[in-house]
Amino acid sequence: MFLAWKEIKHSKTRFALIIGVMVLVSYLVYFLTGLAYGLAQDNRTSVDKWEADAIVLTDESNTNINMSMMTFEQAGKVRADETALLGLAPSVIRKAGETGEAAKINVTFFGVDADEFIMPEVIDGRAFENNDEVVADISLKEETGIELEDTIQLAGSDKEVEVVGFTENAKFSVAPVLYTTIAAYQEVRFEATDDSANGRISAVVVRDAAESFDEVVADSEKLAAYSIGDYILKIPGYNAQVLTFGLMIGFLIVIAAVVIGIFIYVLTLQKTSMFGVMKAQGISSGYIAKSVVAQTFLLSTIGVGIGLILTLITSLVLPTAVPYTTNGLFIAGITALLIIIAVLGALFSVRTVVKIDPLKAIG
Repeated sequence: MFLAWKEIKHSKTRFALIIGVMVLVSYLVYFLTGLAYGLAQDNRTSVDKWEADAIVLTDESNTNINMSMMTFEQAGKVRADETALLGLAPSVIRKAGETGEAAKINVTFFGVDADEFIMPEVIDGRAFENNDEVVADISLKEETGIELEDTIQLAGSDKEVEVVGFTENAKFSVAPVLYTTIAAYQEVRFEATDDSANGRISAVVVRDAAESFDEVVADSEKLAAYSIGDYILKIPGYNAQVLTFGLMIGFLIVIAAVVIGIFIYVLTLQKTSMFGVMKAQGISSGYIAKSVVAQTFLLSTIGVGIGLILTLITSLVLPTAVPYTTNGLFIAGITALLIIIAVLGALFSVRTVVKIDPLKAIG
């Protein structure tokens, strides 16, 4: 370690270039990871808020909740300790009085019973009390400026609702969620206010499900139960998005390791004569090899550390509309991978050090 650090201090410019490459690559990896995780979370945060075990949809919907329509009679056949009715309706809204494309906002209406467990915690304002009130995700306030007591209008409809409360972490398929009554959901989705047995809902959310999901829907052949984990993977675009970003980040980590390995290998070749002199003085190949590995460890640690600091600073100044989320576990894992793989890449240089002949190197 002493020899490695002394050489880094002696050839600052040369090693600064290597650290610079590591900083840029690690910064890109960290930033893409934050974006990927944030975007993935924006698809599912409202589902995670349920803290549920399963969701029941119609069998014909193919796990697409937008295509699931069941009667209240069918929903009543679901067997579980706790159940909650859910109506889901994608929609477009705008603040009352505003016009133009810029005023339109994509949202998802959740029709829920305020007494059931999927009703979210209100962090600002109050819960809805009638069919003309909604509780909105806080991102509507942060990104579009909608405030408490503002009136919003549904696009293509005369229906208006008042925002009476805000909740947090409530997005579905990247769109902010508006919680309202099941009757109001019927009006948004079907332009009808009937929430009786003749109405329709999208799903039944289940807690403390039976050991077998088949038992949950045993009384109805038209319904199917899915674990929450399986359902999240079926959210349109979610799985493809996670796999795409995962492959990109994985390749970036490998590329970073290869780049560092190549730099160290080239530097090792340039120092062949110096290593030959060291061997002639009685310094063992093992000691020199350890110095090469230690040098790579120092370079990668410094580069990754600076990249991480820059990423954290960037996350503080990003606009709220950017779906960036920091995950400590991912950061720790990526940091370890970048350093370990870079060190493993440097091991190729050790073979060169071991094969150096002092006489040939000096001559």
